Amino acid sequence: MTESNVSPHDVQPIDVGPLQALAAQAASALGAKLQSAHVAFGELTLKAAAEDIVDVLTVLRDDPALRFVNFIDICGVDWPAREKRFDVVYHLLSPYKNTRVRVKVEADDVTPVPSVTGVFPGALWFEREAYDLYGVLFSGHPDLRRLLTDYGFDGYPLRKDFPTTGFVEVRWDDEAKRVVYEPVRLNQEFRNFDFLSPWEGTDYVLPGDEKAKQPQ
Repeated sequence: MTESNVSPHDVQPIDVGPLQALAAQAASALGAKLQSAHVAFGELTLKAAAEDIVDVLTVLRDDPALRFVNFIDICGVDWPAREKRFDVVYHLLSPYKNTRVRVKVEADDVTPVPSVTGVFPGALWFEREAYDLYGVLFSGHPDLRRLLTDYGFDGYPLRKDFPTTGFVEVRWDDEAKRVVYEPVRLNQEFRNFDFLSPWEGTDYVLPGDEKAKQPQ
């Protein structure tokens, strides 16, 4: 890896003018359905209410001044201390504007967010993923089932209050000849540890070193 010769003074600042103009166009098209528009780090983020998400994405797709016709993905963000703990984040691309937009709505784990599969059919698997990993519910989804976790999985693994070990562990039972699910057991084996570093020398010969010490 070579050291970069680019000076911080040579880096051109991001021109946020087009994004500010795009934010103004989005505000004009969406009206009261747009809660806020924010430009940061060269990206435009729009915020809307969860119940308006279908209308918002439809306008962003169909308005001639916007034309965000390409659906990229949906992801979730968990804020456990917040009343509505989840952000459901939609990413869209406008090849006509050569730019992207992020749309955020807030949700909890009880009230469903309207599914946008009628606007962007490609959202189907991403909504299933958000449900599977965060527990976000989507109303009107044609097939809201778990996508990545196993059958009978308990909990939602990307929530920040979910234990990193999970609740169950899986192993092959040779007697039953099948995979069995058991509660997680964190067993600590009693072992003798050697904390000497082989690079600092030891009182014994490490495997392989005897070949290097053979007489010439």
